Amino acid sequence: MNRLLQTVFFLFMGLTAAHATTIKGRVYDRKTGETLIGATVQLDKTGLVTSTGLDGSFELKHVPLGAQLLRVSYLRYKTVVMELNIQKEDNDKLKIYLEEQNGKDLNEVVIQAKHDGSAEKTARRLEQQSVPMVNMVSGKAMEISPDLTVANVIQRVSGVSIERNSNGDGQYAILRGMDKRYNYTLVNGVKIPSPDNKYRYVPLDIFPSELLERLEVYKTLTPNMEADAVGGVVNMVMKDAPERLQVNANFAAGYSQMFLDRNFMSYDASGINYKSPYEINGKNYNATQNDFPKGVRDYKWKSPAPNLIGGLSVGQRFLNHKLGVIVAGSYQNTYRGSNSTFYNSAVVDASNKYARVTGLSERQYSEQQKRYGLNAKVDYVFNQNHKISLYNVYLNLVNQQVRDVLSTDFSSDYDPVKGNAQLSYTTRSRLTEQQIYNSTLHGDHKLLDGRLKIQWSGVYSSAKNDVPDNTIIGLSGERVNFQDRRTVAKTNASSSRWERNTDEDKAAYLDVTYTADIAGTKVDFSAGGLYRDKQRSSFYNNYTLTPVNTAAKYGVDFNNYTQIDFKVQNPTGGVSNPLTNNASEQTSAVYGMFKFTVKDLQVVGGLRAEHTNQGYDLLFPAGEKFPKGSQVYTDYLPSLNLKYELNKHQNLRASYFRSLNRPGFYEIIPGKVVNEEYQERGNPDLKRALADNLDIRYELFPNAGDQLLVGAFYKKIKDPIEYIFKPDETRGQDTYYSPGNFGVARNYGLEIDYIKFIHKFGIKANYTYTHSSITTPKSKKIIDENQMPKNILVDQTRPLYGQSAHVANLSFLYKSAKKKWDAQIAASYTGPRINTVSQFLDNDLWQEGFIQLDASVEKGFKNGLSVFIKGGNLLNTPSRLFIKGINPTDAGIARQEEGRTIIRDDQYKQTYLLGIRYKL
Repeated sequence: MNRLLQTVFFLFMGLTAAHATTIKGRVYDRKTGETLIGATVQLDKTGLVTSTGLDGSFELKHVPLGAQLLRVSYLRYKTVVMELNIQKEDNDKLKIYLEEQNGKDLNEVVIQAKHDGSAEKTARRLEQQSVPMVNMVSGKAMEISPDLTVANVIQRVSGVSIERNSNGDGQYAILRGMDKRYNYTLVNGVKIPSPDNKYRYVPLDIFPSELLERLEVYKTLTPNMEADAVGGVVNMVMKDAPERLQVNANFAAGYSQMFLDRNFMSYDASGINYKSPYEINGKNYNATQNDFPKGVRDYKWKSPAPNLIGGLSVGQRFLNHKLGVIVAGSYQNTYRGSNSTFYNSAVVDASNKYARVTGLSERQYSEQQKRYGLNAKVDYVFNQNHKISLYNVYLNLVNQQVRDVLSTDFSSDYDPVKGNAQLSYTTRSRLTEQQIYNSTLHGDHKLLDGRLKIQWSGVYSSAKNDVPDNTIIGLSGERVNFQDRRTVAKTNASSSRWERNTDEDKAAYLDVTYTADIAGTKVDFSAGGLYRDKQRSSFYNNYTLTPVNTAAKYGVDFNNYTQIDFKVQNPTGGVSNPLTNNASEQTSAVYGMFKFTVKDLQVVGGLRAEHTNQGYDLLFPAGEKFPKGSQVYTDYLPSLNLKYELNKHQNLRASYFRSLNRPGFYEIIPGKVVNEEYQERGNPDLKRALADNLDIRYELFPNAGDQLLVGAFYKKIKDPIEYIFKPDETRGQDTYYSPGNFGVARNYGLEIDYIKFIHKFGIKANYTYTHSSITTPKSKKIIDENQMPKNILVDQTRPLYGQSAHVANLSFLYKSAKKKWDAQIAASYTGPRINTVSQFLDNDLWQEGFIQLDASVEKGFKNGLSVFIKGGNLLNTPSRLFIKGINPTDAGIARQEEGRTIIRDDQYKQTYLLGIRYKL
């Protein structure tokens, strides 16, 4: 009987299959022509249902033949019901167009339908429509990516590599091989100040990515954009008020593999004084050891708490959609670290072509990072011609770091057989707090039936960097073998340092556009400008403490640094230095721009003039020839952008623009600062760099989600600014690190950016080739005619600092709207690049090329809940620095491989995060 039933069942199935087929198609937005992702497609009375994939396509299998009703629905769109007469041979792909639902009566207030600004399709459309060349990362792509900060997100953009901090996280962007100094950062189109104590560039790791609606990277400039960008512009578009109530909340916890393998080193920062004894008690006060809290020297090893990540955003429009409000916040408390091996090297004589390794440092970093972010925006639409908005952004990053170093000196009396060497043991506790705040009041107005448009902004911004009681304490002695550490060591001097700087910007922007009909062509004439007043202050104070008992030994006379009695060597502090100063900068700009389209050619061009007055005032000049100084100059900067529309889906672009790069604030201040590993000096003769930039790009946008961008660029930079080590002619063999201008540099390259979605699968890939050259003087040791060592200067041509010849990204994506799965695995490759420019010939320090692999998976459930997992640095990719060439005398000491000498090796390990998300 069972066999009979099985036979009947398979016969029935075969007959059903013989009278069934498969139907395929795509779903589009009727107005924009864009494909819709996640639309529901179902066949009535059959139980067959599916959803559209990443390319808007769908497929229904085992569809019965005959008359059927196909129902297609999507949130905020009208449902479409189609009558189909399914025939087996009729398998043409269906094209289904949905229309957005009509909104309520707005009492004659016309508001353009607002698309989701964080969607992938919005990013692609804006790339296609933009006048300057731009690459974008959508908010949705950031949400499901493995990245938590903007610095890590931006590495996925074509032509972009990142510079990492001591814990392996991204920090600064390098655009098209141009170092971070050659780019600037915007929030909602407004330039923000930097919390850095010397330079202009903004650390992107201070920005949580979840506050963004999208990330924009502009590769070319138009006259209405500020011109101090040779590499490009990073614009962070913050979240905007949605049309309907929207709530997005997430919470996650995780761990770093680093602290599964070793403990975390910490100290008590609660008692830190944010002001030095000099500031608290007056300039004539003599500090004692009681003015320096012991908590910063009370080091403890422990297992850290889990990493915690949380975020919440709430937004809606009110009063018949006139009033929009959104508030978004983010909190991240993470524990990161690294294990580092660092070899000191020096060119010590003329008989060896390459540098010799003179010492070894084994370093362990432990860092706790607390990152806070808040974005609040209110906008009001009076009518179709007038709108104002007020937004505020606040960001705060607190980094509590301990660096523990064991150093071995190989420079004298070292015997590799005996293993004896001079030993030093140094621990540094450092608390850094960085803040950025921006408040912008903005207005949009249309007059004369829309022919006259006025946009204005009033901006207040501030940035702060505070490093209170940065403490270093060390031990020294003789290392008799490689097992003993502090057992024979005695206390060295300790230092406590206070650093602080603040930036305050007040700015006004105005843009006016008038549309005129000229010979049957509409021409937009724009004019406007900006004025920004920047006031900057910097404070630096350092105290040196020595032990009362200089012969005290660790493990004998004390077991904890808090047990040591100190005396203060410079009781009034060391505030008299170039880092204690005031600086200012007034920037004013005007521009004129035109824009018109003739048939399929769009032309945008014009001229921008920028006037700069940058100055400094040393509060404690110590014999400097110029205790006050300024640079005043005006630059005229033309640009021209052409976009030719080959057809509805293809563009051909060409661009020329002139740009500049101003010196950093500290860079033009005379005087020296002694850092931990080298001396640094400013250069009051440093000039701004000017660059001529050419770009071309072919663009293909076959649908709303896919794209192919192929471009090339060329940059000629006059007076490029780079740092090099220079010999101090007044002090023999001493060297110092200083910026300078070096003739003309050239940088050119090729970019390819490809995105393709096939139903539930997607691929994102980009590759950039960059070649640059700059010629700088280098010192070369020779033996002169008297058989004496001598330094001579020779010119050497090399790549620009920070430029990699090859940068690439490859991501594989999976999305199932029906089963609510999102998955991504992302790999980034950065080729070798110069990390530090040496004063000596053929002695530059290079960073090894590396691949970083990250992944994320998210599973959605009913009622807006989802669970996600994120993994970072899955391959445990190290960061390695090397010098080309090997020195035979370093055999047995240095790591030498493949004709190079490893100078530094940093290990970061993997990170894991598990979280939950709720959306309403």
